[in-house]
Amino acid sequence: MITKLSHTSLFVSDQQKAYEFYVNILGFTVHTDATMDNGFRWLTVSPPEQPDLEVILFPATNAMNGYDEDVRNALKLLLDKGVMGAGVLSTPDCWATYEELKAKGVHFKCEPREQFYGIEAIITDGCGNWFSMTQPKG
Repeated sequence: MITKLSHTSLFVSDQQKAYEFYVNILGFTVHTDATMDNGFRWLTVSPPEQPDLEVILFPATNAMNGYDEDVRNALKLLLDKGVMGAGVLSTPDCWATYEELKAKGVHFKCEPREQFYGIEAIITDGCGNWFSMTQPKG
């Protein structure tokens, strides 16, 4: 029986830039940062209140990632257009988090606005991914 999701991948255009964003700006914790025998960097981070969920910051364009050149080029195109990964980042105060992250230079596609499910702003990681940053309703 499957009991939980332990890892999930985010394709990123630049692994070090992703590290800076998720760790130094969002405050995620580094779970694993190791170089494998073949030189591939295995980098996982965890949200501060979800230490058992590892987000793999997977370098989409690195030749050592196991994908052929056509796949790497397709991933690069999608990341360059900012249409890869999407998810929801939860916050107890969307407006305060928006102001804090904006002051740190984070790019938002829109400022917080009221939705039927709560208050939401759309945030980008600078590595091809976007997220709904949401303060749940009630």
